[in-house]
Amino acid sequence: MKILHLISALVMGLGLAACGQSSGPSVSTTGQAPAAPAPVAAKKEIGLVMKTLTNPFFIEMEKGARRAEQELGLSLKVKTAAQETSIEQQIQLVEDLIAAKVDAIVIAPGDSQRLVPTLKKAADAGIKIINIDNRLDPETVKLAGLAPIPFISVDNHAGGYKAGKFLAEGVTTPTEAAILEGIRSADNGRQRVEGARKGLLESKLIKVVASDTANWNIDEAYKVTKTIFQKHPNIKLLFAANDMMAIGAAKYLQESGKADVKVAGYDALSEAAAEIKAGRMGATIDQQAAEQGYQGVALALKLILGTSVPDNTTIETRLVTAATLK
Repeated sequence: MKILHLISALVMGLGLAACGQSSGPSVSTTGQAPAAPAPVAAKKEIGLVMKTLTNPFFIEMEKGARRAEQELGLSLKVKTAAQETSIEQQIQLVEDLIAAKVDAIVIAPGDSQRLVPTLKKAADAGIKIINIDNRLDPETVKLAGLAPIPFISVDNHAGGYKAGKFLAEGVTTPTEAAILEGIRSADNGRQRVEGARKGLLESKLIKVVASDTANWNIDEAYKVTKTIFQKHPNIKLLFAANDMMAIGAAKYLQESGKADVKVAGYDALSEAAAEIKAGRMGATIDQQAAEQGYQGVALALKLILGTSVPDNTTIETRLVTAATLK
C-alpha cells in the first residue's frame, strides 16, 4: 500500500508541473538564441578650427560650440592655431581632422584663400564643411571645384558702418581720422574697414589721413598707432577692426596723454567693455561670437544628417557704448 501511495503522489506532482504551476523560470524550446541588443549609434564627430585662443573672441566662440555639443549630443574636437596669422598651422589642423575622419569641419579661417585647397581635400573625403566668422573667397572656392560652402557670420560691413557713424557723431569742425586694419587677406577685416570708412566719410568734415594693418594684434597695434600719431598728431577719431587692436591703440593714447581721441573697436570683448567704462574707448561692435559657434556646429550636424542648410546665415551686430553698458 505504501508503494502505491508513493506512486500516486509522484504522478500527481508531475501532473501539476505539466499544468504550469511551477514557479521556476520559463525556458525557450525553439532552439533560437535571444535577440542581441541594438547597437548604440556612435556620436557624430565635428572638428572646430579657429584662429587662436589668445583672442577672447574665440574663447566665446568655443563656449557656444560646446553648448551645441552638449545640447545636440555630438562629439566636438576643437583645434586652434597659435596666432591669428598662423595660416600654415591652421592648414595642418584641417589635415589632422581629415586624418581623424571627422564627420564635419566648422572653420573660422585666418585667410580667405589659402585654406581652400585643404578644405577641398576634406570635402573629397566626404567631410561636410561649414564656414564661420571670416568668409572663404567664393571665387577661390569655385575655382577649386568646391560647391558653395554655407557661411555663418555677421554683416561686417554694416557693423563697421555703425562704428564709423558713432565716431562721426558730434563732429562740427574739420577732423582727422585713422583706421587700424586686420589681416588684409581676410574678408571680414576688409568689410569692417570699408563699412567704417563709409560711416566716417558721410561727414564732409572728416578726413581719413592714415590706414594701416596691425594684423589683429594688440602689441602691433600699439606700435602702429604710435607711428601713425607721430606723422599725424592731430587725429581725433580712430577705428580698429577688432578690439585687440583697439585696446593696443588705447594703451598708447593713454600713455602719450592723448585723452581726446575717440576710439571704436569691434568684437565686444569684456576687456573692451572695461575700456569703455573707463572712458578710454568709445564703442565696440558685438558680433555674438558664442552664437556663431553654436550655429556653426548645429548646421554642421544638419549637413551630416542629410538636411539642407542656408547658404548664408547672418547674425545681428549691436553697437556697444557706455550708455548700453549701464
